[in-house]
Amino acid sequence: MDLSRTLAGVGAALLATALLANPASAAPGDTPSTRDFGNGPERNEIAAIDSSAIDALSTRVLSAERPAAGWSLTTRRGFPRQNRLPVWPVNPEDRSIRLGLVPYHSIAPRLNALQAASDRVSAEIVGRSAGGRDLYLVTVTAPESGAEAARQDRWRELIEEDPGAAKRDRHLRAGYKTPVWINANIHGNEWEGTDGALRVIERLSTATDAATRDFLKRSRVYVTVTNNPDGRVAGTRANGAGFDINRDHATSSQPESRAVRDVMIATQPFLMLDEHGYTGTTLIEPATPPHGQNYEYDLYIKHALPNALGMEKAIQRLGHPETTRADIPFRDYAPGDWDDWPPIFTPMYAIYQGAVGHTVEIPLRVNNAAYDTLPVEELQRRARINTDVAAATIEAALTYADTNRGTLLADQIEQFRRGWAGEPSPVIPDGFVDGFGPEDRYATTFPRAYVIPAGTPAAARLVDHLISHDVRVTAARSDFRAGGRHYRKGTYLIDMHQPKRGLANVLLEAGRDISGLVPQMYDISGWSHGLLWGARVDSSVRSLPRVPVVKISRAVPTGSVDAPRGRDLSLSLRDGTDVRAVNELLARGVKLRRTDAATVVVPAEARPDAVALATTLGVRFTTAPRRARGDVFDQPVVAAAVSADELFALKEMGFAVRPVSTAILNAGFDLSTVDTLIVSSGLSYPALNPAARASVDAFLARGGGVLTRGATGAAFNAAARVLPVTATAGRADANGVVSVTNEGRIVGAGSPAHSFVYSPIWFTGTGVTVEQRYGTTPLVAGHWLPTEAGTDGPAQAAGQPAVVSGTTAGGGHAVLFGTEPLFRTHPKGLYAQYARALLWTAA
Repeated sequence: MDLSRTLAGVGAALLATALLANPASAAPGDTPSTRDFGNGPERNEIAAIDSSAIDALSTRVLSAERPAAGWSLTTRRGFPRQNRLPVWPVNPEDRSIRLGLVPYHSIAPRLNALQAASDRVSAEIVGRSAGGRDLYLVTVTAPESGAEAARQDRWRELIEEDPGAAKRDRHLRAGYKTPVWINANIHGNEWEGTDGALRVIERLSTATDAATRDFLKRSRVYVTVTNNPDGRVAGTRANGAGFDINRDHATSSQPESRAVRDVMIATQPFLMLDEHGYTGTTLIEPATPPHGQNYEYDLYIKHALPNALGMEKAIQRLGHPETTRADIPFRDYAPGDWDDWPPIFTPMYAIYQGAVGHTVEIPLRVNNAAYDTLPVEELQRRARINTDVAAATIEAALTYADTNRGTLLADQIEQFRRGWAGEPSPVIPDGFVDGFGPEDRYATTFPRAYVIPAGTPAAARLVDHLISHDVRVTAARSDFRAGGRHYRKGTYLIDMHQPKRGLANVLLEAGRDISGLVPQMYDISGWSHGLLWGARVDSSVRSLPRVPVVKISRAVPTGSVDAPRGRDLSLSLRDGTDVRAVNELLARGVKLRRTDAATVVVPAEARPDAVALATTLGVRFTTAPRRARGDVFDQPVVAAAVSADELFALKEMGFAVRPVSTAILNAGFDLSTVDTLIVSSGLSYPALNPAARASVDAFLARGGGVLTRGATGAAFNAAARVLPVTATAGRADANGVVSVTNEGRIVGAGSPAHSFVYSPIWFTGTGVTVEQRYGTTPLVAGHWLPTEAGTDGPAQAAGQPAVVSGTTAGGGHAVLFGTEPLFRTHPKGLYAQYARALLWTAA
């Protein structure tokens, strides 16, 4: 291997970034690829302003998401399943037009024309984007009768439900159509995957040669033509709600990620490509280590590497000087340079669903600064080459899938068989594929079962989330004991002898500290629904609890009003749904009292409202003590300079938020009626003009509340002299699940023993209350190394304040977070502590 994991990762990335900034100085194919970062550290820099899509999405409750209504692959219809797609109005502002590419408004007419011309193509709407645009799924296959399609459905189900029977079924082996899924344009300003996919669809739909006809008799090709139409039109990486969809697959907060999740589960592809850009040199996964420890990695890499080599040959045959080779990270990069560790990326998530997943990065940059500075002719030249690359990689993948259909089928069956059997993943020997060595060997020990006590909104949310991802969940039909603990009837059990055990485990396990294994990681390295979603999740390592169970399709409702009529009600703020209920009651004009940071009293006359919210949100109201004292409070007026994910979470909890930024304050935003100013992204106190700075100073002097998060918040605290503390930051790329000790009465009151960090911060100083500290060994799962000087690592953070509260010079309340309680809407179990802080600062 020529680069063969010998490049220093950070140095290679910096070199590539520098060369790509001045591409004229670099010869084609001479530079290593680099990729754009997602919404990580820059969350401190970009404030979410346009919140229309966020408003629409965050009106839903904090419960699990259901598949797109009205769409299912399994119907009584055969193929083609042709639908007249609604045509969108012509939008001359569509950013793809400048590149000579297909604008969003032209996609539906093109697909309608193909459906009219060919009986091989079907187009459906499988969901809608954050901005309300249609998400299209195209299926290309030879015509099938209803009976033939039903037989394919039965075979697909058999592969997952009874892989042993599927393996023995010679009719299935001979007649099952090879499913391949192509996902395009998940990052809206990485356009050409859509155009390349349309080119392939058109060829397959209209070709008259026998080879194509025979291929479509053996195959189904599924294409989500643009996974991010909002970003395609606007020329943005993110969707209309400001989310990077390719970071959302473990959390499914966005409609685009939920739609492709449902497509993936329904189609059960053997192989999938996610078409991206732009990396300077075409890049084709498989990725570098660390490899996800829950993969059946032998079944993946045996196909992923040869398929990548075939795609490399396909782009070389194009004959462009820019496509003389590809970067294949597994072959060419050092560990950690381009990893496949977290399940947040589409291809990595697809591996857990039984597919061989690849990210493909087309080469020539046409977005960001290049879009605005390069001549149109050069942009369109690049876009044509990129479209050629996208089409070539798709065609090569289809060829690989067809040529290797028997082994791909056998290996998907084997993945599901191992899950049902509960077998350990095999140890992969060195040289299993060219270049496989000890650095590639990651594995885990699956527990026998997970146990989730029922009865809380958090437990119901987690269970519904697992079910929506095709994880099997049962409920106990009687009380039982396991691991020395007593569990009640209705407790949820996840038997890990199931086909998608890897997905169940990667979502529920604590994770792993991989800091000592690789020098750096690209994105998050730790996550855990088991630790961060607010539900209690126990594991039974060796045995399945002995109790009769029933398989469930959704969690049991949890809401109740457990108080006699005529008595005031009490609501504890332990979950984001509890906070949502409070804000709903305040919006209805109910006079609430807060007896402490975590307890709200609801007057008896508001019982009908409480009953309604118990039903819709799943919250539990109990009896308030007689003559309970507490201050009446109103819904806070909040001005927030926050990132898109934080704004989404705040509105999901029902807070009315006025987005602000440096520019908005400089334009004269009125802070006089604001209760709390939140600062975490896009607001710099030194960058404020004199009038805006005076407005902020006046806000603080009258006792306005302040809530901060991250580096931007810490800088604001220092510059505006909010609380007398000094912030220390860990490495900017440090991230993961951390242990914490809860001490304070606001944030610390009843909070989980774990939190999440990205660029962690801790505080030193006097005159403040420590709400939460990092644990003695802070990092539970993730990647957090000290700096080169040996400072600012977990050892230095141990025991230090992670969250502090205090009183400002003007008499207001302030809370500073060094953790990430709303990060990408993932750590849902941390929402309540953030909300308690917000309500306290607004008091």
